[in-house]
Amino acid sequence: MTVLPAPGILPAFLRIVKAIGAPDPEDVLFEKPRLPEHGDLTTNIALTLAKTLKRKPREIAEEIVERLKSEPEIETGVSRIEVAGPGFINVFLAAEGYIAGLKTILDEGEKFGRSHAGEGKKTQVEFVSANPTGPLTVGHGRGAVYGDTISRLLEWTGHDVTREYYFNNAGRQMRILGDSVRLRYLALLGDKTLFPEDYYQGEYIREIAQHLVDRYGDSLRGEAAEGKFKEQAEAEIFDDIKKTLRRLGIEFAVFYNENSLYESGKVDEVIAELKKRGFAYDRDGAVWFTAQKFGADQDRVIVKSSGEPTYRLPDIAYHREKFRRGFDLVVDVFGADHHATYPDVLAGLKALGHDVEKVKVLIHQFVTIVQDGEIVKMSTRRANFITLDELIDEAGADAVRYFFIMRSIGSHLNFDLGLAKKQSEENPVYYVQYAHARIASILRFAVDSAGDLPEEISAVARTLIEEASTSSIPFNLLTSPEEIDLVKKLTEFPRVVASCANYFEPHRLCEYLKETAEAFHHFYHIHRVVTEDVELSKARLGLCAATKQVLANGFAILGISAPERM
Repeated sequence: MTVLPAPGILPAFLRIVKAIGAPDPEDVLFEKPRLPEHGDLTTNIALTLAKTLKRKPREIAEEIVERLKSEPEIETGVSRIEVAGPGFINVFLAAEGYIAGLKTILDEGEKFGRSHAGEGKKTQVEFVSANPTGPLTVGHGRGAVYGDTISRLLEWTGHDVTREYYFNNAGRQMRILGDSVRLRYLALLGDKTLFPEDYYQGEYIREIAQHLVDRYGDSLRGEAAEGKFKEQAEAEIFDDIKKTLRRLGIEFAVFYNENSLYESGKVDEVIAELKKRGFAYDRDGAVWFTAQKFGADQDRVIVKSSGEPTYRLPDIAYHREKFRRGFDLVVDVFGADHHATYPDVLAGLKALGHDVEKVKVLIHQFVTIVQDGEIVKMSTRRANFITLDELIDEAGADAVRYFFIMRSIGSHLNFDLGLAKKQSEENPVYYVQYAHARIASILRFAVDSAGDLPEEISAVARTLIEEASTSSIPFNLLTSPEEIDLVKKLTEFPRVVASCANYFEPHRLCEYLKETAEAFHHFYHIHRVVTEDVELSKARLGLCAATKQVLANGFAILGISAPERM
């Protein structure tokens, strides 16, 4: 996993790399070595620069290391630096530097881990984007949680994020929705109706129809499907979707209606522009996009001979508007069904002269709910699928968010419902939250036992709970391997956040939080926090408070709660 180095070390590297002639010193990146004997950080910058500087990579690495020895940041924060193999630079951080990191954690508090890497970059994240034809399913849920977590990561790294939901309330799907409600309405009035198999069958359709009966009686018998019936269905379903998302802490800044692209003439503009640029032509009564010029196996129809546009056309127009609205980065979170289709949209944008490197498309795979190894088929009053609301009812919002995020979106997800409901350390979200709650309990104990403990210990605990001051905490007393390992893990947090945001991989944060909880539990099982040694007790209480803060900050990014008691 690629990570940024500790803030105090990075400037020194950048200065030196620039001094030896690197064209873009910002390319300096570090990784955490797989083997501890290779140090705490490693970089291949010398190998990267070899071709540009026309020098041997090991020679470049040796020069960088030699220059680094005189840098003040290196003298205070690094125990040694060495060149390995063909030119890797391995950095061994000093324990003093790590210990100083604890003070930074407590001093920065809720801001620890935030950075300005995004530099206020105007960023749009589009996710969910389900048409208002029914309740959100668990498949929608994975995209919803992933999109929101990506948004949070980008915000933590300085991006100006707009969460956006794109939908279509016109077209065949919505006509069928309106007619489904109309037929259920007539059936409730006692009329005999024939309900087509491809219409929306869920109980939610009957509920919407009942609301219309309650409000209008039989006065809508002659109403067209796309009148009150579609309007009521869209309003109720969208209200339901928003309530469901709100249960997961997800709010959208913009709801963008596809139909507005037609009404404003934006779709026609795209056709005209593509033709003007020579990337669209008429054939057999249809309009074709010259997709082959952009690497596709064949050209694509964008307007059928019937005059109806294919999905590609409004999607190209929508993304064109994203650029026109001034977004520097566009992030699209799509389901697996978009895998073969989004390249045509990117090709259309390229044909229109836009920089598609600014568009990041993220595809999430399917979700299966399982319990005891068996696929779960929840009984639902709504339809023949598992709704996201039902999953939240069963497992809770925290477990739903965590389980959707803890695996790479590129892999199919088996959501273990039985595990998600367990109140034990087997449950990964319970495990990391329990570490936070246990630390809260330790701090409360130190405060509540004021009469039985030296006042200095209770005073430090109170201070840590109230304002996290570090002025009277002797962190230098933390010298055991378990303490140092935990400290090292905590100080990695900013680098992990930066990496997760840079590579759009929030599941790495789940892995990090699990490792942090493990490091804390290991420390706690071996060492008592509050002992007869007042100064050591103060140091360990500070370590606990720093761990609690890092866990809480990680939970904030994942959108889950940080319980004080469990």
